[in-house]
Amino acid sequence: MCNYCGCREFPLIGRLSQEHWDIQECAGALRRAIVEDRHGDATPLLAELLARLVPHTTAEENGLFAELRADGPLADEVERLCAEHADIHGVLGAIDPAAPDWPAVLAALDRLHQHIDHEEHGLFPAAVIMLPLDAWDRITPGPSPAVTG
Repeated sequence: MCNYCGCREFPLIGRLSQEHWDIQECAGALRRAIVEDRHGDATPLLAELLARLVPHTTAEENGLFAELRADGPLADEVERLCAEHADIHGVLGAIDPAAPDWPAVLAALDRLHQHIDHEEHGLFPAAVIMLPLDAWDRITPGPSPAVTG
């Protein structure tokens, strides 16, 4: 994951990067289970990966990606990344737990790894540079209001 540009200092990027880390850890465990023929472990790991991945990509697309699409210069890259989301979700979500296509899962995991790398080392740093501060205010929730008694 990206550690050199400081983009993780932006709360949203920091959260998305942490989610990438968690997704990669789960994907790695799934890959190992498949390669080691531990398919009884792989099936629940696939479900766990999807449970992490779907809310993550939804948050990206509805927040950061929407702002980048509206801002303009990165719109084509955002569209490409959204298409990758759809592809990866489509493959992983269509796997039949009763008769899983493990080679298809492994191929999707490879694409997922590359996808995350593109976001971490390309899109996220570019977003920090290109998006104006008011865009970050729209997509980053502020602190919770203090509760007074």
